[in-house]
Amino acid sequence: MDPIAVGFGLVVLATLLGSVAVVRRLYRPERPWGEAARARFVWGVPWGSVVVLVGVCCGYLFVQDGITDFADPVTIPYRAWSYFAPLGMLTASFSHAGPSHLLGNLAGAAVVAPIAEYAWGHYPDDERDSRLADPRVRALVVFPLVVVAVGLATSLFALGPVIGFSGIVFAFAGFAIVHYPIATLIGTVGLQGALLTVLQALQSPITVHIVEASPPEPPSWATIAIQGHGLGFFIGIVLGVLVLERRSRRPNPLHLWLAVLLFGFGKSLWAIYWFGGENTFVLLRGPGIVVVAILAVVVTVAVTGSATPLLPRRLRRSEGSVDRTTADRALELARDSADRTGARLERVAAIAGGGANAGRRHHKRAAFLAVLLVTASLAGVAVPTNLLVIDGETTADAAVEIEGYTVTYEEGAQNQLVSPVAVGPLEEAVSMESSGVIVSNDRHQVWLDAVSSQQLAFSGEETVYVGGPGWREGVTVERTGWEPVGNETVYQVWIEGGGEDRQLAHESNESTADARIDGQNVTVATEDGEFLLEVAESDEGETVTVPVPDENESATADGLAFEREDGTIYAVSNGTEVPVAVEETYD
Repeated sequence: MDPIAVGFGLVVLATLLGSVAVVRRLYRPERPWGEAARARFVWGVPWGSVVVLVGVCCGYLFVQDGITDFADPVTIPYRAWSYFAPLGMLTASFSHAGPSHLLGNLAGAAVVAPIAEYAWGHYPDDERDSRLADPRVRALVVFPLVVVAVGLATSLFALGPVIGFSGIVFAFAGFAIVHYPIATLIGTVGLQGALLTVLQALQSPITVHIVEASPPEPPSWATIAIQGHGLGFFIGIVLGVLVLERRSRRPNPLHLWLAVLLFGFGKSLWAIYWFGGENTFVLLRGPGIVVVAILAVVVTVAVTGSATPLLPRRLRRSEGSVDRTTADRALELARDSADRTGARLERVAAIAGGGANAGRRHHKRAAFLAVLLVTASLAGVAVPTNLLVIDGETTADAAVEIEGYTVTYEEGAQNQLVSPVAVGPLEEAVSMESSGVIVSNDRHQVWLDAVSSQQLAFSGEETVYVGGPGWREGVTVERTGWEPVGNETVYQVWIEGGGEDRQLAHESNESTADARIDGQNVTVATEDGEFLLEVAESDEGETVTVPVPDENESATADGLAFEREDGTIYAVSNGTEVPVAVEETYD
């Protein structure tokens, strides 16, 4: 490791610890942090959160085989493909696509999981079941089991082949936010980003970034599992409300509303998108903002609605109860008749208060039912998609078969992940094509464009891993090509894996160089895995074809000589050299 980087990392760490020590000297809370932590955690440590985070890391290392190649774990079988792929459904919420994905979710969970665990805490005096009252049981058994249950729910009702712990992280946030709104807001919007930045600074204190061309990718908001995040968040809210009801506690309504609103904005819960025609994505930013704002109010009412009536006094009515105006008149009449028995006064006051409280409870119940309806809708929308059967047939020229998986290279293939929604009036509106390395498995309803054609054109070679618990096998896809001067590249794609020989998977169309030499056109073509140079007098004239010469070799076609030097093919005529094609290079 670079000693300079290590030195800078130590400086970063020492500076942060020093700043914490200074603030600790300046700020003396009434109740020490250690004492507050020990009141809810065993020895002041959130053991449940620790167990969960360690379990996620172990899954990445030993189930996804990240221990063999940390940067490239097995991911395909561990996605939530459909109800016909039980392995993916059971593991998707605890698997990750790569190191950065894992690190981001671990950082998020490290911030909000302890807050959620602290909110749930252990209260031995309040628990009827002595086994559940045992702090060790609650931390080491109950908390991880609840996390597993929530993870299964977010996998079983995931829309699309999602992968990652983020649905559970959002559930932690939803549970924590109804108990400690401001602390959760600060943790998720501020502390999580700071934690990731510090970790990156410790890993790489100084980074040199070279600006270079890169393949086009979908917009960042189109890669967010918005439905899974929303589902996890609302599952957490529902569980949090149930715990609050049991303990008869209420957060500050203003704090809760502000926290839910800013959390929704900061964590892109507004990023509702859909598929447009001709390989486009449609972002519904405005409607998404409206949805988040409405949901913030609904959640606030569902959690704190019994604290304050929602409607003006004259508009409040509660079925089977006395409205506020009637209650006030009853109280006034009772006070004017104070010479009457005290029992009558108490009875009238009880009627008035009961009417107001009933109205408040009515609003709270309605709002909580709305939260349950949102949660059920987020879950239910995924059920039809997870039951649909994917057409895994391929028209590719070559394919690698490994344990039920088929790996091919295709261009212009119908995207099977989008086609299930292209029914009825959506049939023409939704049309997504995919080009690149396609991985499919009919038995498990797997269909994935694992590497796009643009990415392969950028890198030149990619390896796709398929596998399962205890095994992995790679399939290598390689692209080679020649770019005629002033025109599009002519390329071949080769595929190898599964113990089979290297196969030609795709050949592009021919392409003609803009340059004309002695009135002749030079076209680069590919046929049966061999690059060719075609020379013709004109577009309709007779064509003479020769193979592309090897490096530092030459070939002749129809009196025109071709020389290959340093990846460039020159046409030579009467002592004049003209470049006609350049070998494609990759990053």
